[in-house]
Formats: sequence, structure tokens, C-alpha cells
Amino acid sequence: MMIEYDIGMRSVEATLFAAETPMTVEQIRGYVGDAIDVPDALKRLEEQYSGHGIELVQRGKTWHFQTAADLAHLLRREREESRKLSRAAVETLAIIAYHEPVSRAEIEAIRGVQISKGTLDVLMEAGWVRPAGRREVPGRPLIYATTAEFLAHFGLTNRRDLPGLADLKAAGLLDPVDLAFEGMNEAEEEDTQNNESALEISDPNA
Repeated sequence: MMIEYDIGMRSVEATLFAAETPMTVEQIRGYVGDAIDVPDALKRLEEQYSGHGIELVQRGKTWHFQTAADLAHLLRREREESRKLSRAAVETLAIIAYHEPVSRAEIEAIRGVQISKGTLDVLMEAGWVRPAGRREVPGRPLIYATTAEFLAHFGLTNRRDLPGLADLKAAGLLDPVDLAFEGMNEAEEEDTQNNESALEISDPNA
């Protein structure tokens, strides 16, 4: 079904097309003005581009145009090298995804062991983890959270899309022996098991 374009849709479309990074509704409104109903324009654009080679997608609170997932292979000029994350990196990413924002000390308390600075560096270099400010406690430690790139890489719209324990068990992809971490309470152990398995499901190169 064709949707009739108006100035609102055209303005929002042009703004997103020219943007170098995904934009929030507030950022888009800063370009097109308050007179345009940005959420409505985004909804109609999303419908208009659905099924096209280029699609409008939402990742968390941001919006951007991207190549349709089933056509992405056409644009790869070189074979991508597979990236193998260490167990420590996978566990750390899992904890951040399910508990964010968290500090290094909180990650270590959940894992039961210390993590090296290099582990967080690897995740930040991959674009999946970012510093998210400081905890307002003595020492004001840095806290970490996942990024929009993390959501996009694993095909998630937001963190609510992370699979639950029941989903992983039903898929036969949960190995409690391999995923258990010492020093956790039951709830923390369940969350971390969920996320490590989620990485195995979503990222065949990990």
C-alpha cells in the first residue's frame, strides 16, 4: 500500500537519510521543528519502507535507515573475519546486558572473579559497551551499559527482546553446567545464563 507523502514525512526522511548516526525523536525534532508530528511521521515511514531494500528501523530510542537484513550479504565486499570472544568477555557482556548500568566491582561481584581492564576494552572497541556515567557512591566508579550497536548486531529492538530462561530451555540451547558462575545468587545466575546463551544464538561468529 502506497502512503501519500507530506511535508512531515519528507522532512523526517531527509533528516534521517543525511544523518551519520541513529537519531532520537528529540534530535529529529531539533531539525524539522515542533510543528511536525515526528512519531507519526516515523510510523508511516516505517510502514512505507517495510519490505524494501532499505528499511527504517528503531533500535532502543533511536531510528535509522539500514539495508534489509536479508540483503546485507550483497554489500559485503570482503569475507568478514570471525571474532571469538573470550569466556570472560562473553560473561561480562552478558552481565552488563541484563544488569546495566553496572560498575566493574558489581560485574566482579556477580562473576565471583576479577576482570581485567582489557576485557572491557575489547567490548568497547567492538562498539557493544559504553561508559554510562559514574555511580553516586564513594569513589564514584564508572558504570557501563550496552549500546545501540549491540542491539543492532544481535537483532534486538531493545533489551526487552533479550531471551528469557524458558525460551533458551525450549530451544535446547541452555547448558547449566557451562553457564553457571560461582558466587552468584539464584536470580543473578539465571540472568547471566540467559545472556551467554543469547549470544550463542544471535552471533554465529562469536
